[in-house]
Amino acid sequence: MKVAVIGGGSTYTPELIHGFASKGSDLGVTEICLQDIDASRLEIVGRFCRRLLSAKGARIGLRETDSLEEAVEGSGFVLIQIRVGGQQARNRDILLGLKHGLIGQETTGIGGFAKALRTLPVVMNICRTVEKYAPSSWVLNFTNPSGLVTEAILAHTRVKALGLCNIPVDVKMSIAREAGLAPERIRLDYVGLNHLSWLRRVLVDDRDIMPEIMEQILKKGIPKNIPDLDYEPRLLESLGMLPMYYLRYYYYPEKMLRLLKEKKKTRAEEVMEIEEKLLEMYRDETLCEKPDLLDQRGGAYYSLVAVDLIEALCREEGSEHVVNLANGASTPDLPPDAVIECTARVSSAGARPLPVGPLDPRVKGLIQTVKAYEALTIQASHNQDRKAALWALVTHPLGPPGDRAFEILDELIEINGLDALRG
Repeated sequence: MKVAVIGGGSTYTPELIHGFASKGSDLGVTEICLQDIDASRLEIVGRFCRRLLSAKGARIGLRETDSLEEAVEGSGFVLIQIRVGGQQARNRDILLGLKHGLIGQETTGIGGFAKALRTLPVVMNICRTVEKYAPSSWVLNFTNPSGLVTEAILAHTRVKALGLCNIPVDVKMSIAREAGLAPERIRLDYVGLNHLSWLRRVLVDDRDIMPEIMEQILKKGIPKNIPDLDYEPRLLESLGMLPMYYLRYYYYPEKMLRLLKEKKKTRAEEVMEIEEKLLEMYRDETLCEKPDLLDQRGGAYYSLVAVDLIEALCREEGSEHVVNLANGASTPDLPPDAVIECTARVSSAGARPLPVGPLDPRVKGLIQTVKAYEALTIQASHNQDRKAALWALVTHPLGPPGDRAFEILDELIEINGLDALRG
């Protein structure tokens, strides 16, 4: 089986290859093709990944190419992990938000909006290539904003696709460490959208330990090994479930905006520095294992998520995974074709969301509002619809007020070269 990695020059890629080195041969993976438009970066990453595979004794061929068609052709799985415009574009998004007193995080608010408008046309082209050269393959999308991008793929192409995010498995692994349990014993009742999700129950051998987790948090605070869930105990007690990391931007927007303004460097600038160091490490011909610095890049457990999902899609019996997929009848509070992030049964027959049921009123309104924003953003990109773009910006809970939205949209369009959306 051939696996194509689109955006293979990413500094993330060695994390992914590490996972294939451990389990890829058991899955029948014989070849991994890394594709990227940055030839020099791809060569550095590719050489290091080849050493990783060799050091692990993995009998998997690896090659690099700048040709999308060559990478995709004959693939059983196509992993998309691109960043259109690179970290420089991400930095512009953050600064644009801060200029206007808005949160410009890369998947949330004005930053996520700009990133989506840059990214969707490129992903659509990739998927059209998959339709032509590997029509039976699975597309696994790790490109942010993952849920929105996955919904666009399912709405406007014929490919089979699932969206990935490392946050659910990161939380699962953290809970397992804190409770002293094997991760495979834990099942998550997880609901929401990508980067807008809540953990309702934590099942250990079908027993819900969420009350115990909440009791510990209320008495002792958030465990030190789950630092990103630093919510006020009284908020959590009232909510009765654990909000994931990105909900801090919605629950504490003034605090988060202040923290973004106070940082000496943007996250994009931090990542650019980390990437420079990583690429220098990857050039070292004696390096044959992942450097610890890679953990600071983000995307923890990416390899575990991707490889385990591929394994599930290859097995008749399958297993449960938190993924981004079409709602179907999982919850009556969203359209069937709306992409949600929830626990699904994944096997060679495909992926089926487990029942979510009616959404709790405490989260329902926010989910539906952000889903409306996502739908408008997809419409704006697909139809080059300026009005849809304007209303996506206004609809988002962290977007600008209507009297400032026109000016900010024009500036966003100018910065990103989105000529078709000009007034």
